[in-house]
Amino acid sequence: MPSIQLRTTIPGPRSQELMERRVQAVPRGVFHSTPVFAARAEGALVEDVDGNVFVDLAGGIGCVNTGHRAEPVVAAIRDQIDRYLHTCFSVSLYEGYVELAERLNQLTPGRFAKKTLILNTGSEAVENAVKIARAYTKRPAVVCFDDAFHGRTLLALSLTSKTHPYKAGFQPFVSDIYRVPYGCDFEGAPSSIKSDCERHFEQVFKRIVAAESVAAIIAEPVLGEGGFIAPPAEYFRALAEICRKHGILFIADEVQTGICRTGSLFACEQYGVEPDMLLSAKSLGGGLPISAITGRAEIMDSTEVGGLGGTFIGNPVSCAAALAVLDMVEREKLSERAQKLGDRFMERATRWKNQYPVIGQIHGIGAMRALELVRDRETREPASDEANSIVRYCYEHGVLTISAGTFSNIIRLLMPLVITDEQFDEALSVLGSALESVNGAPVAAGTSRSSNA
Repeated sequence: MPSIQLRTTIPGPRSQELMERRVQAVPRGVFHSTPVFAARAEGALVEDVDGNVFVDLAGGIGCVNTGHRAEPVVAAIRDQIDRYLHTCFSVSLYEGYVELAERLNQLTPGRFAKKTLILNTGSEAVENAVKIARAYTKRPAVVCFDDAFHGRTLLALSLTSKTHPYKAGFQPFVSDIYRVPYGCDFEGAPSSIKSDCERHFEQVFKRIVAAESVAAIIAEPVLGEGGFIAPPAEYFRALAEICRKHGILFIADEVQTGICRTGSLFACEQYGVEPDMLLSAKSLGGGLPISAITGRAEIMDSTEVGGLGGTFIGNPVSCAAALAVLDMVEREKLSERAQKLGDRFMERATRWKNQYPVIGQIHGIGAMRALELVRDRETREPASDEANSIVRYCYEHGVLTISAGTFSNIIRLLMPLVITDEQFDEALSVLGSALESVNGAPVAAGTSRSSNA
């Protein structure tokens, strides 16, 4: 029996009623990629208020790698809420916060003493990491990258690259933020990547910002909103060496890449990089809000007592969920599952690329995969309208997907890693039909379609 069950047109009548209320009650600036209102979810399936069942390839934008309502996570949540919901860690301490910090200190890459600050959101992790870096180095500047996304609060938004819809109209931004090209521009032999990276940053430190003024370089190991682009591993190793040479801290933003998404618990493991600070969030909470900064102990201890905090940071229910998530990803070998899902997708995507000229490139690693859509493979003109059409086709046919990219021409996959092979294949068949719907009938490999076609 197929997992997708469509009982109404999409959106159904109940979703349409709720959408009318949403328009009246919620600011228009709050984006939604589908007009579907959820009623319940389990594993990799979402049922809407009209009784339609969808296969979820969006995963709450990467927040449910362990699946919707994973039984061990729900059990841990129930156990915690039977005891207490909130005391504020700054008032009355609790073991769950400490235990989660210990686990992250152990599991994150780096053969050195670590400490962990637990927070609520990815943006909070970014903001506090910059605060800590500035306190430790006594330097003001932060270097970030083109096409990066680091959040929506003011400092995090200053580090984010994409203008519309994220930054336009919200100026002025935080000062001493400097943006440079991302590592995907560096290709070739490992030795040439290293030398090219070194030469590039020599120019950065001469023309843009002095090395001795830079507190930290922050980077996503794989671009998230930027299109799931992964640079060569040698690039990040070279970048880490440059940071060490100049006394600059390297901050790895693993908010989206972390918790097995790329085929390892953290993507930095695949690059052989040990960041000074690593940021985790999203799937760490199994569906509840939580984030963390795990870093070198001497760096994390550089602020004065009271310099870090927040009323709800390290909420005990979210900590309990996160501990259950970490148990689950190890017990169920979700890193291995991510690799298998990525391989399964690549089999289909490679065939699609040969059939459909609208696919310019296939991006990502592990189960963090994406299709870059173009109107012409030579010019790489972004096919943004086509991406929107594919998202719409998919949800109208029972699959939840989301787009990404600076030009909104990327279809990205963030499905729960507990998705079954049958569910995944069913969803990919819908995605394949969506590609055909925007590209016409399949064509012979090697052909190209101009933007005027």
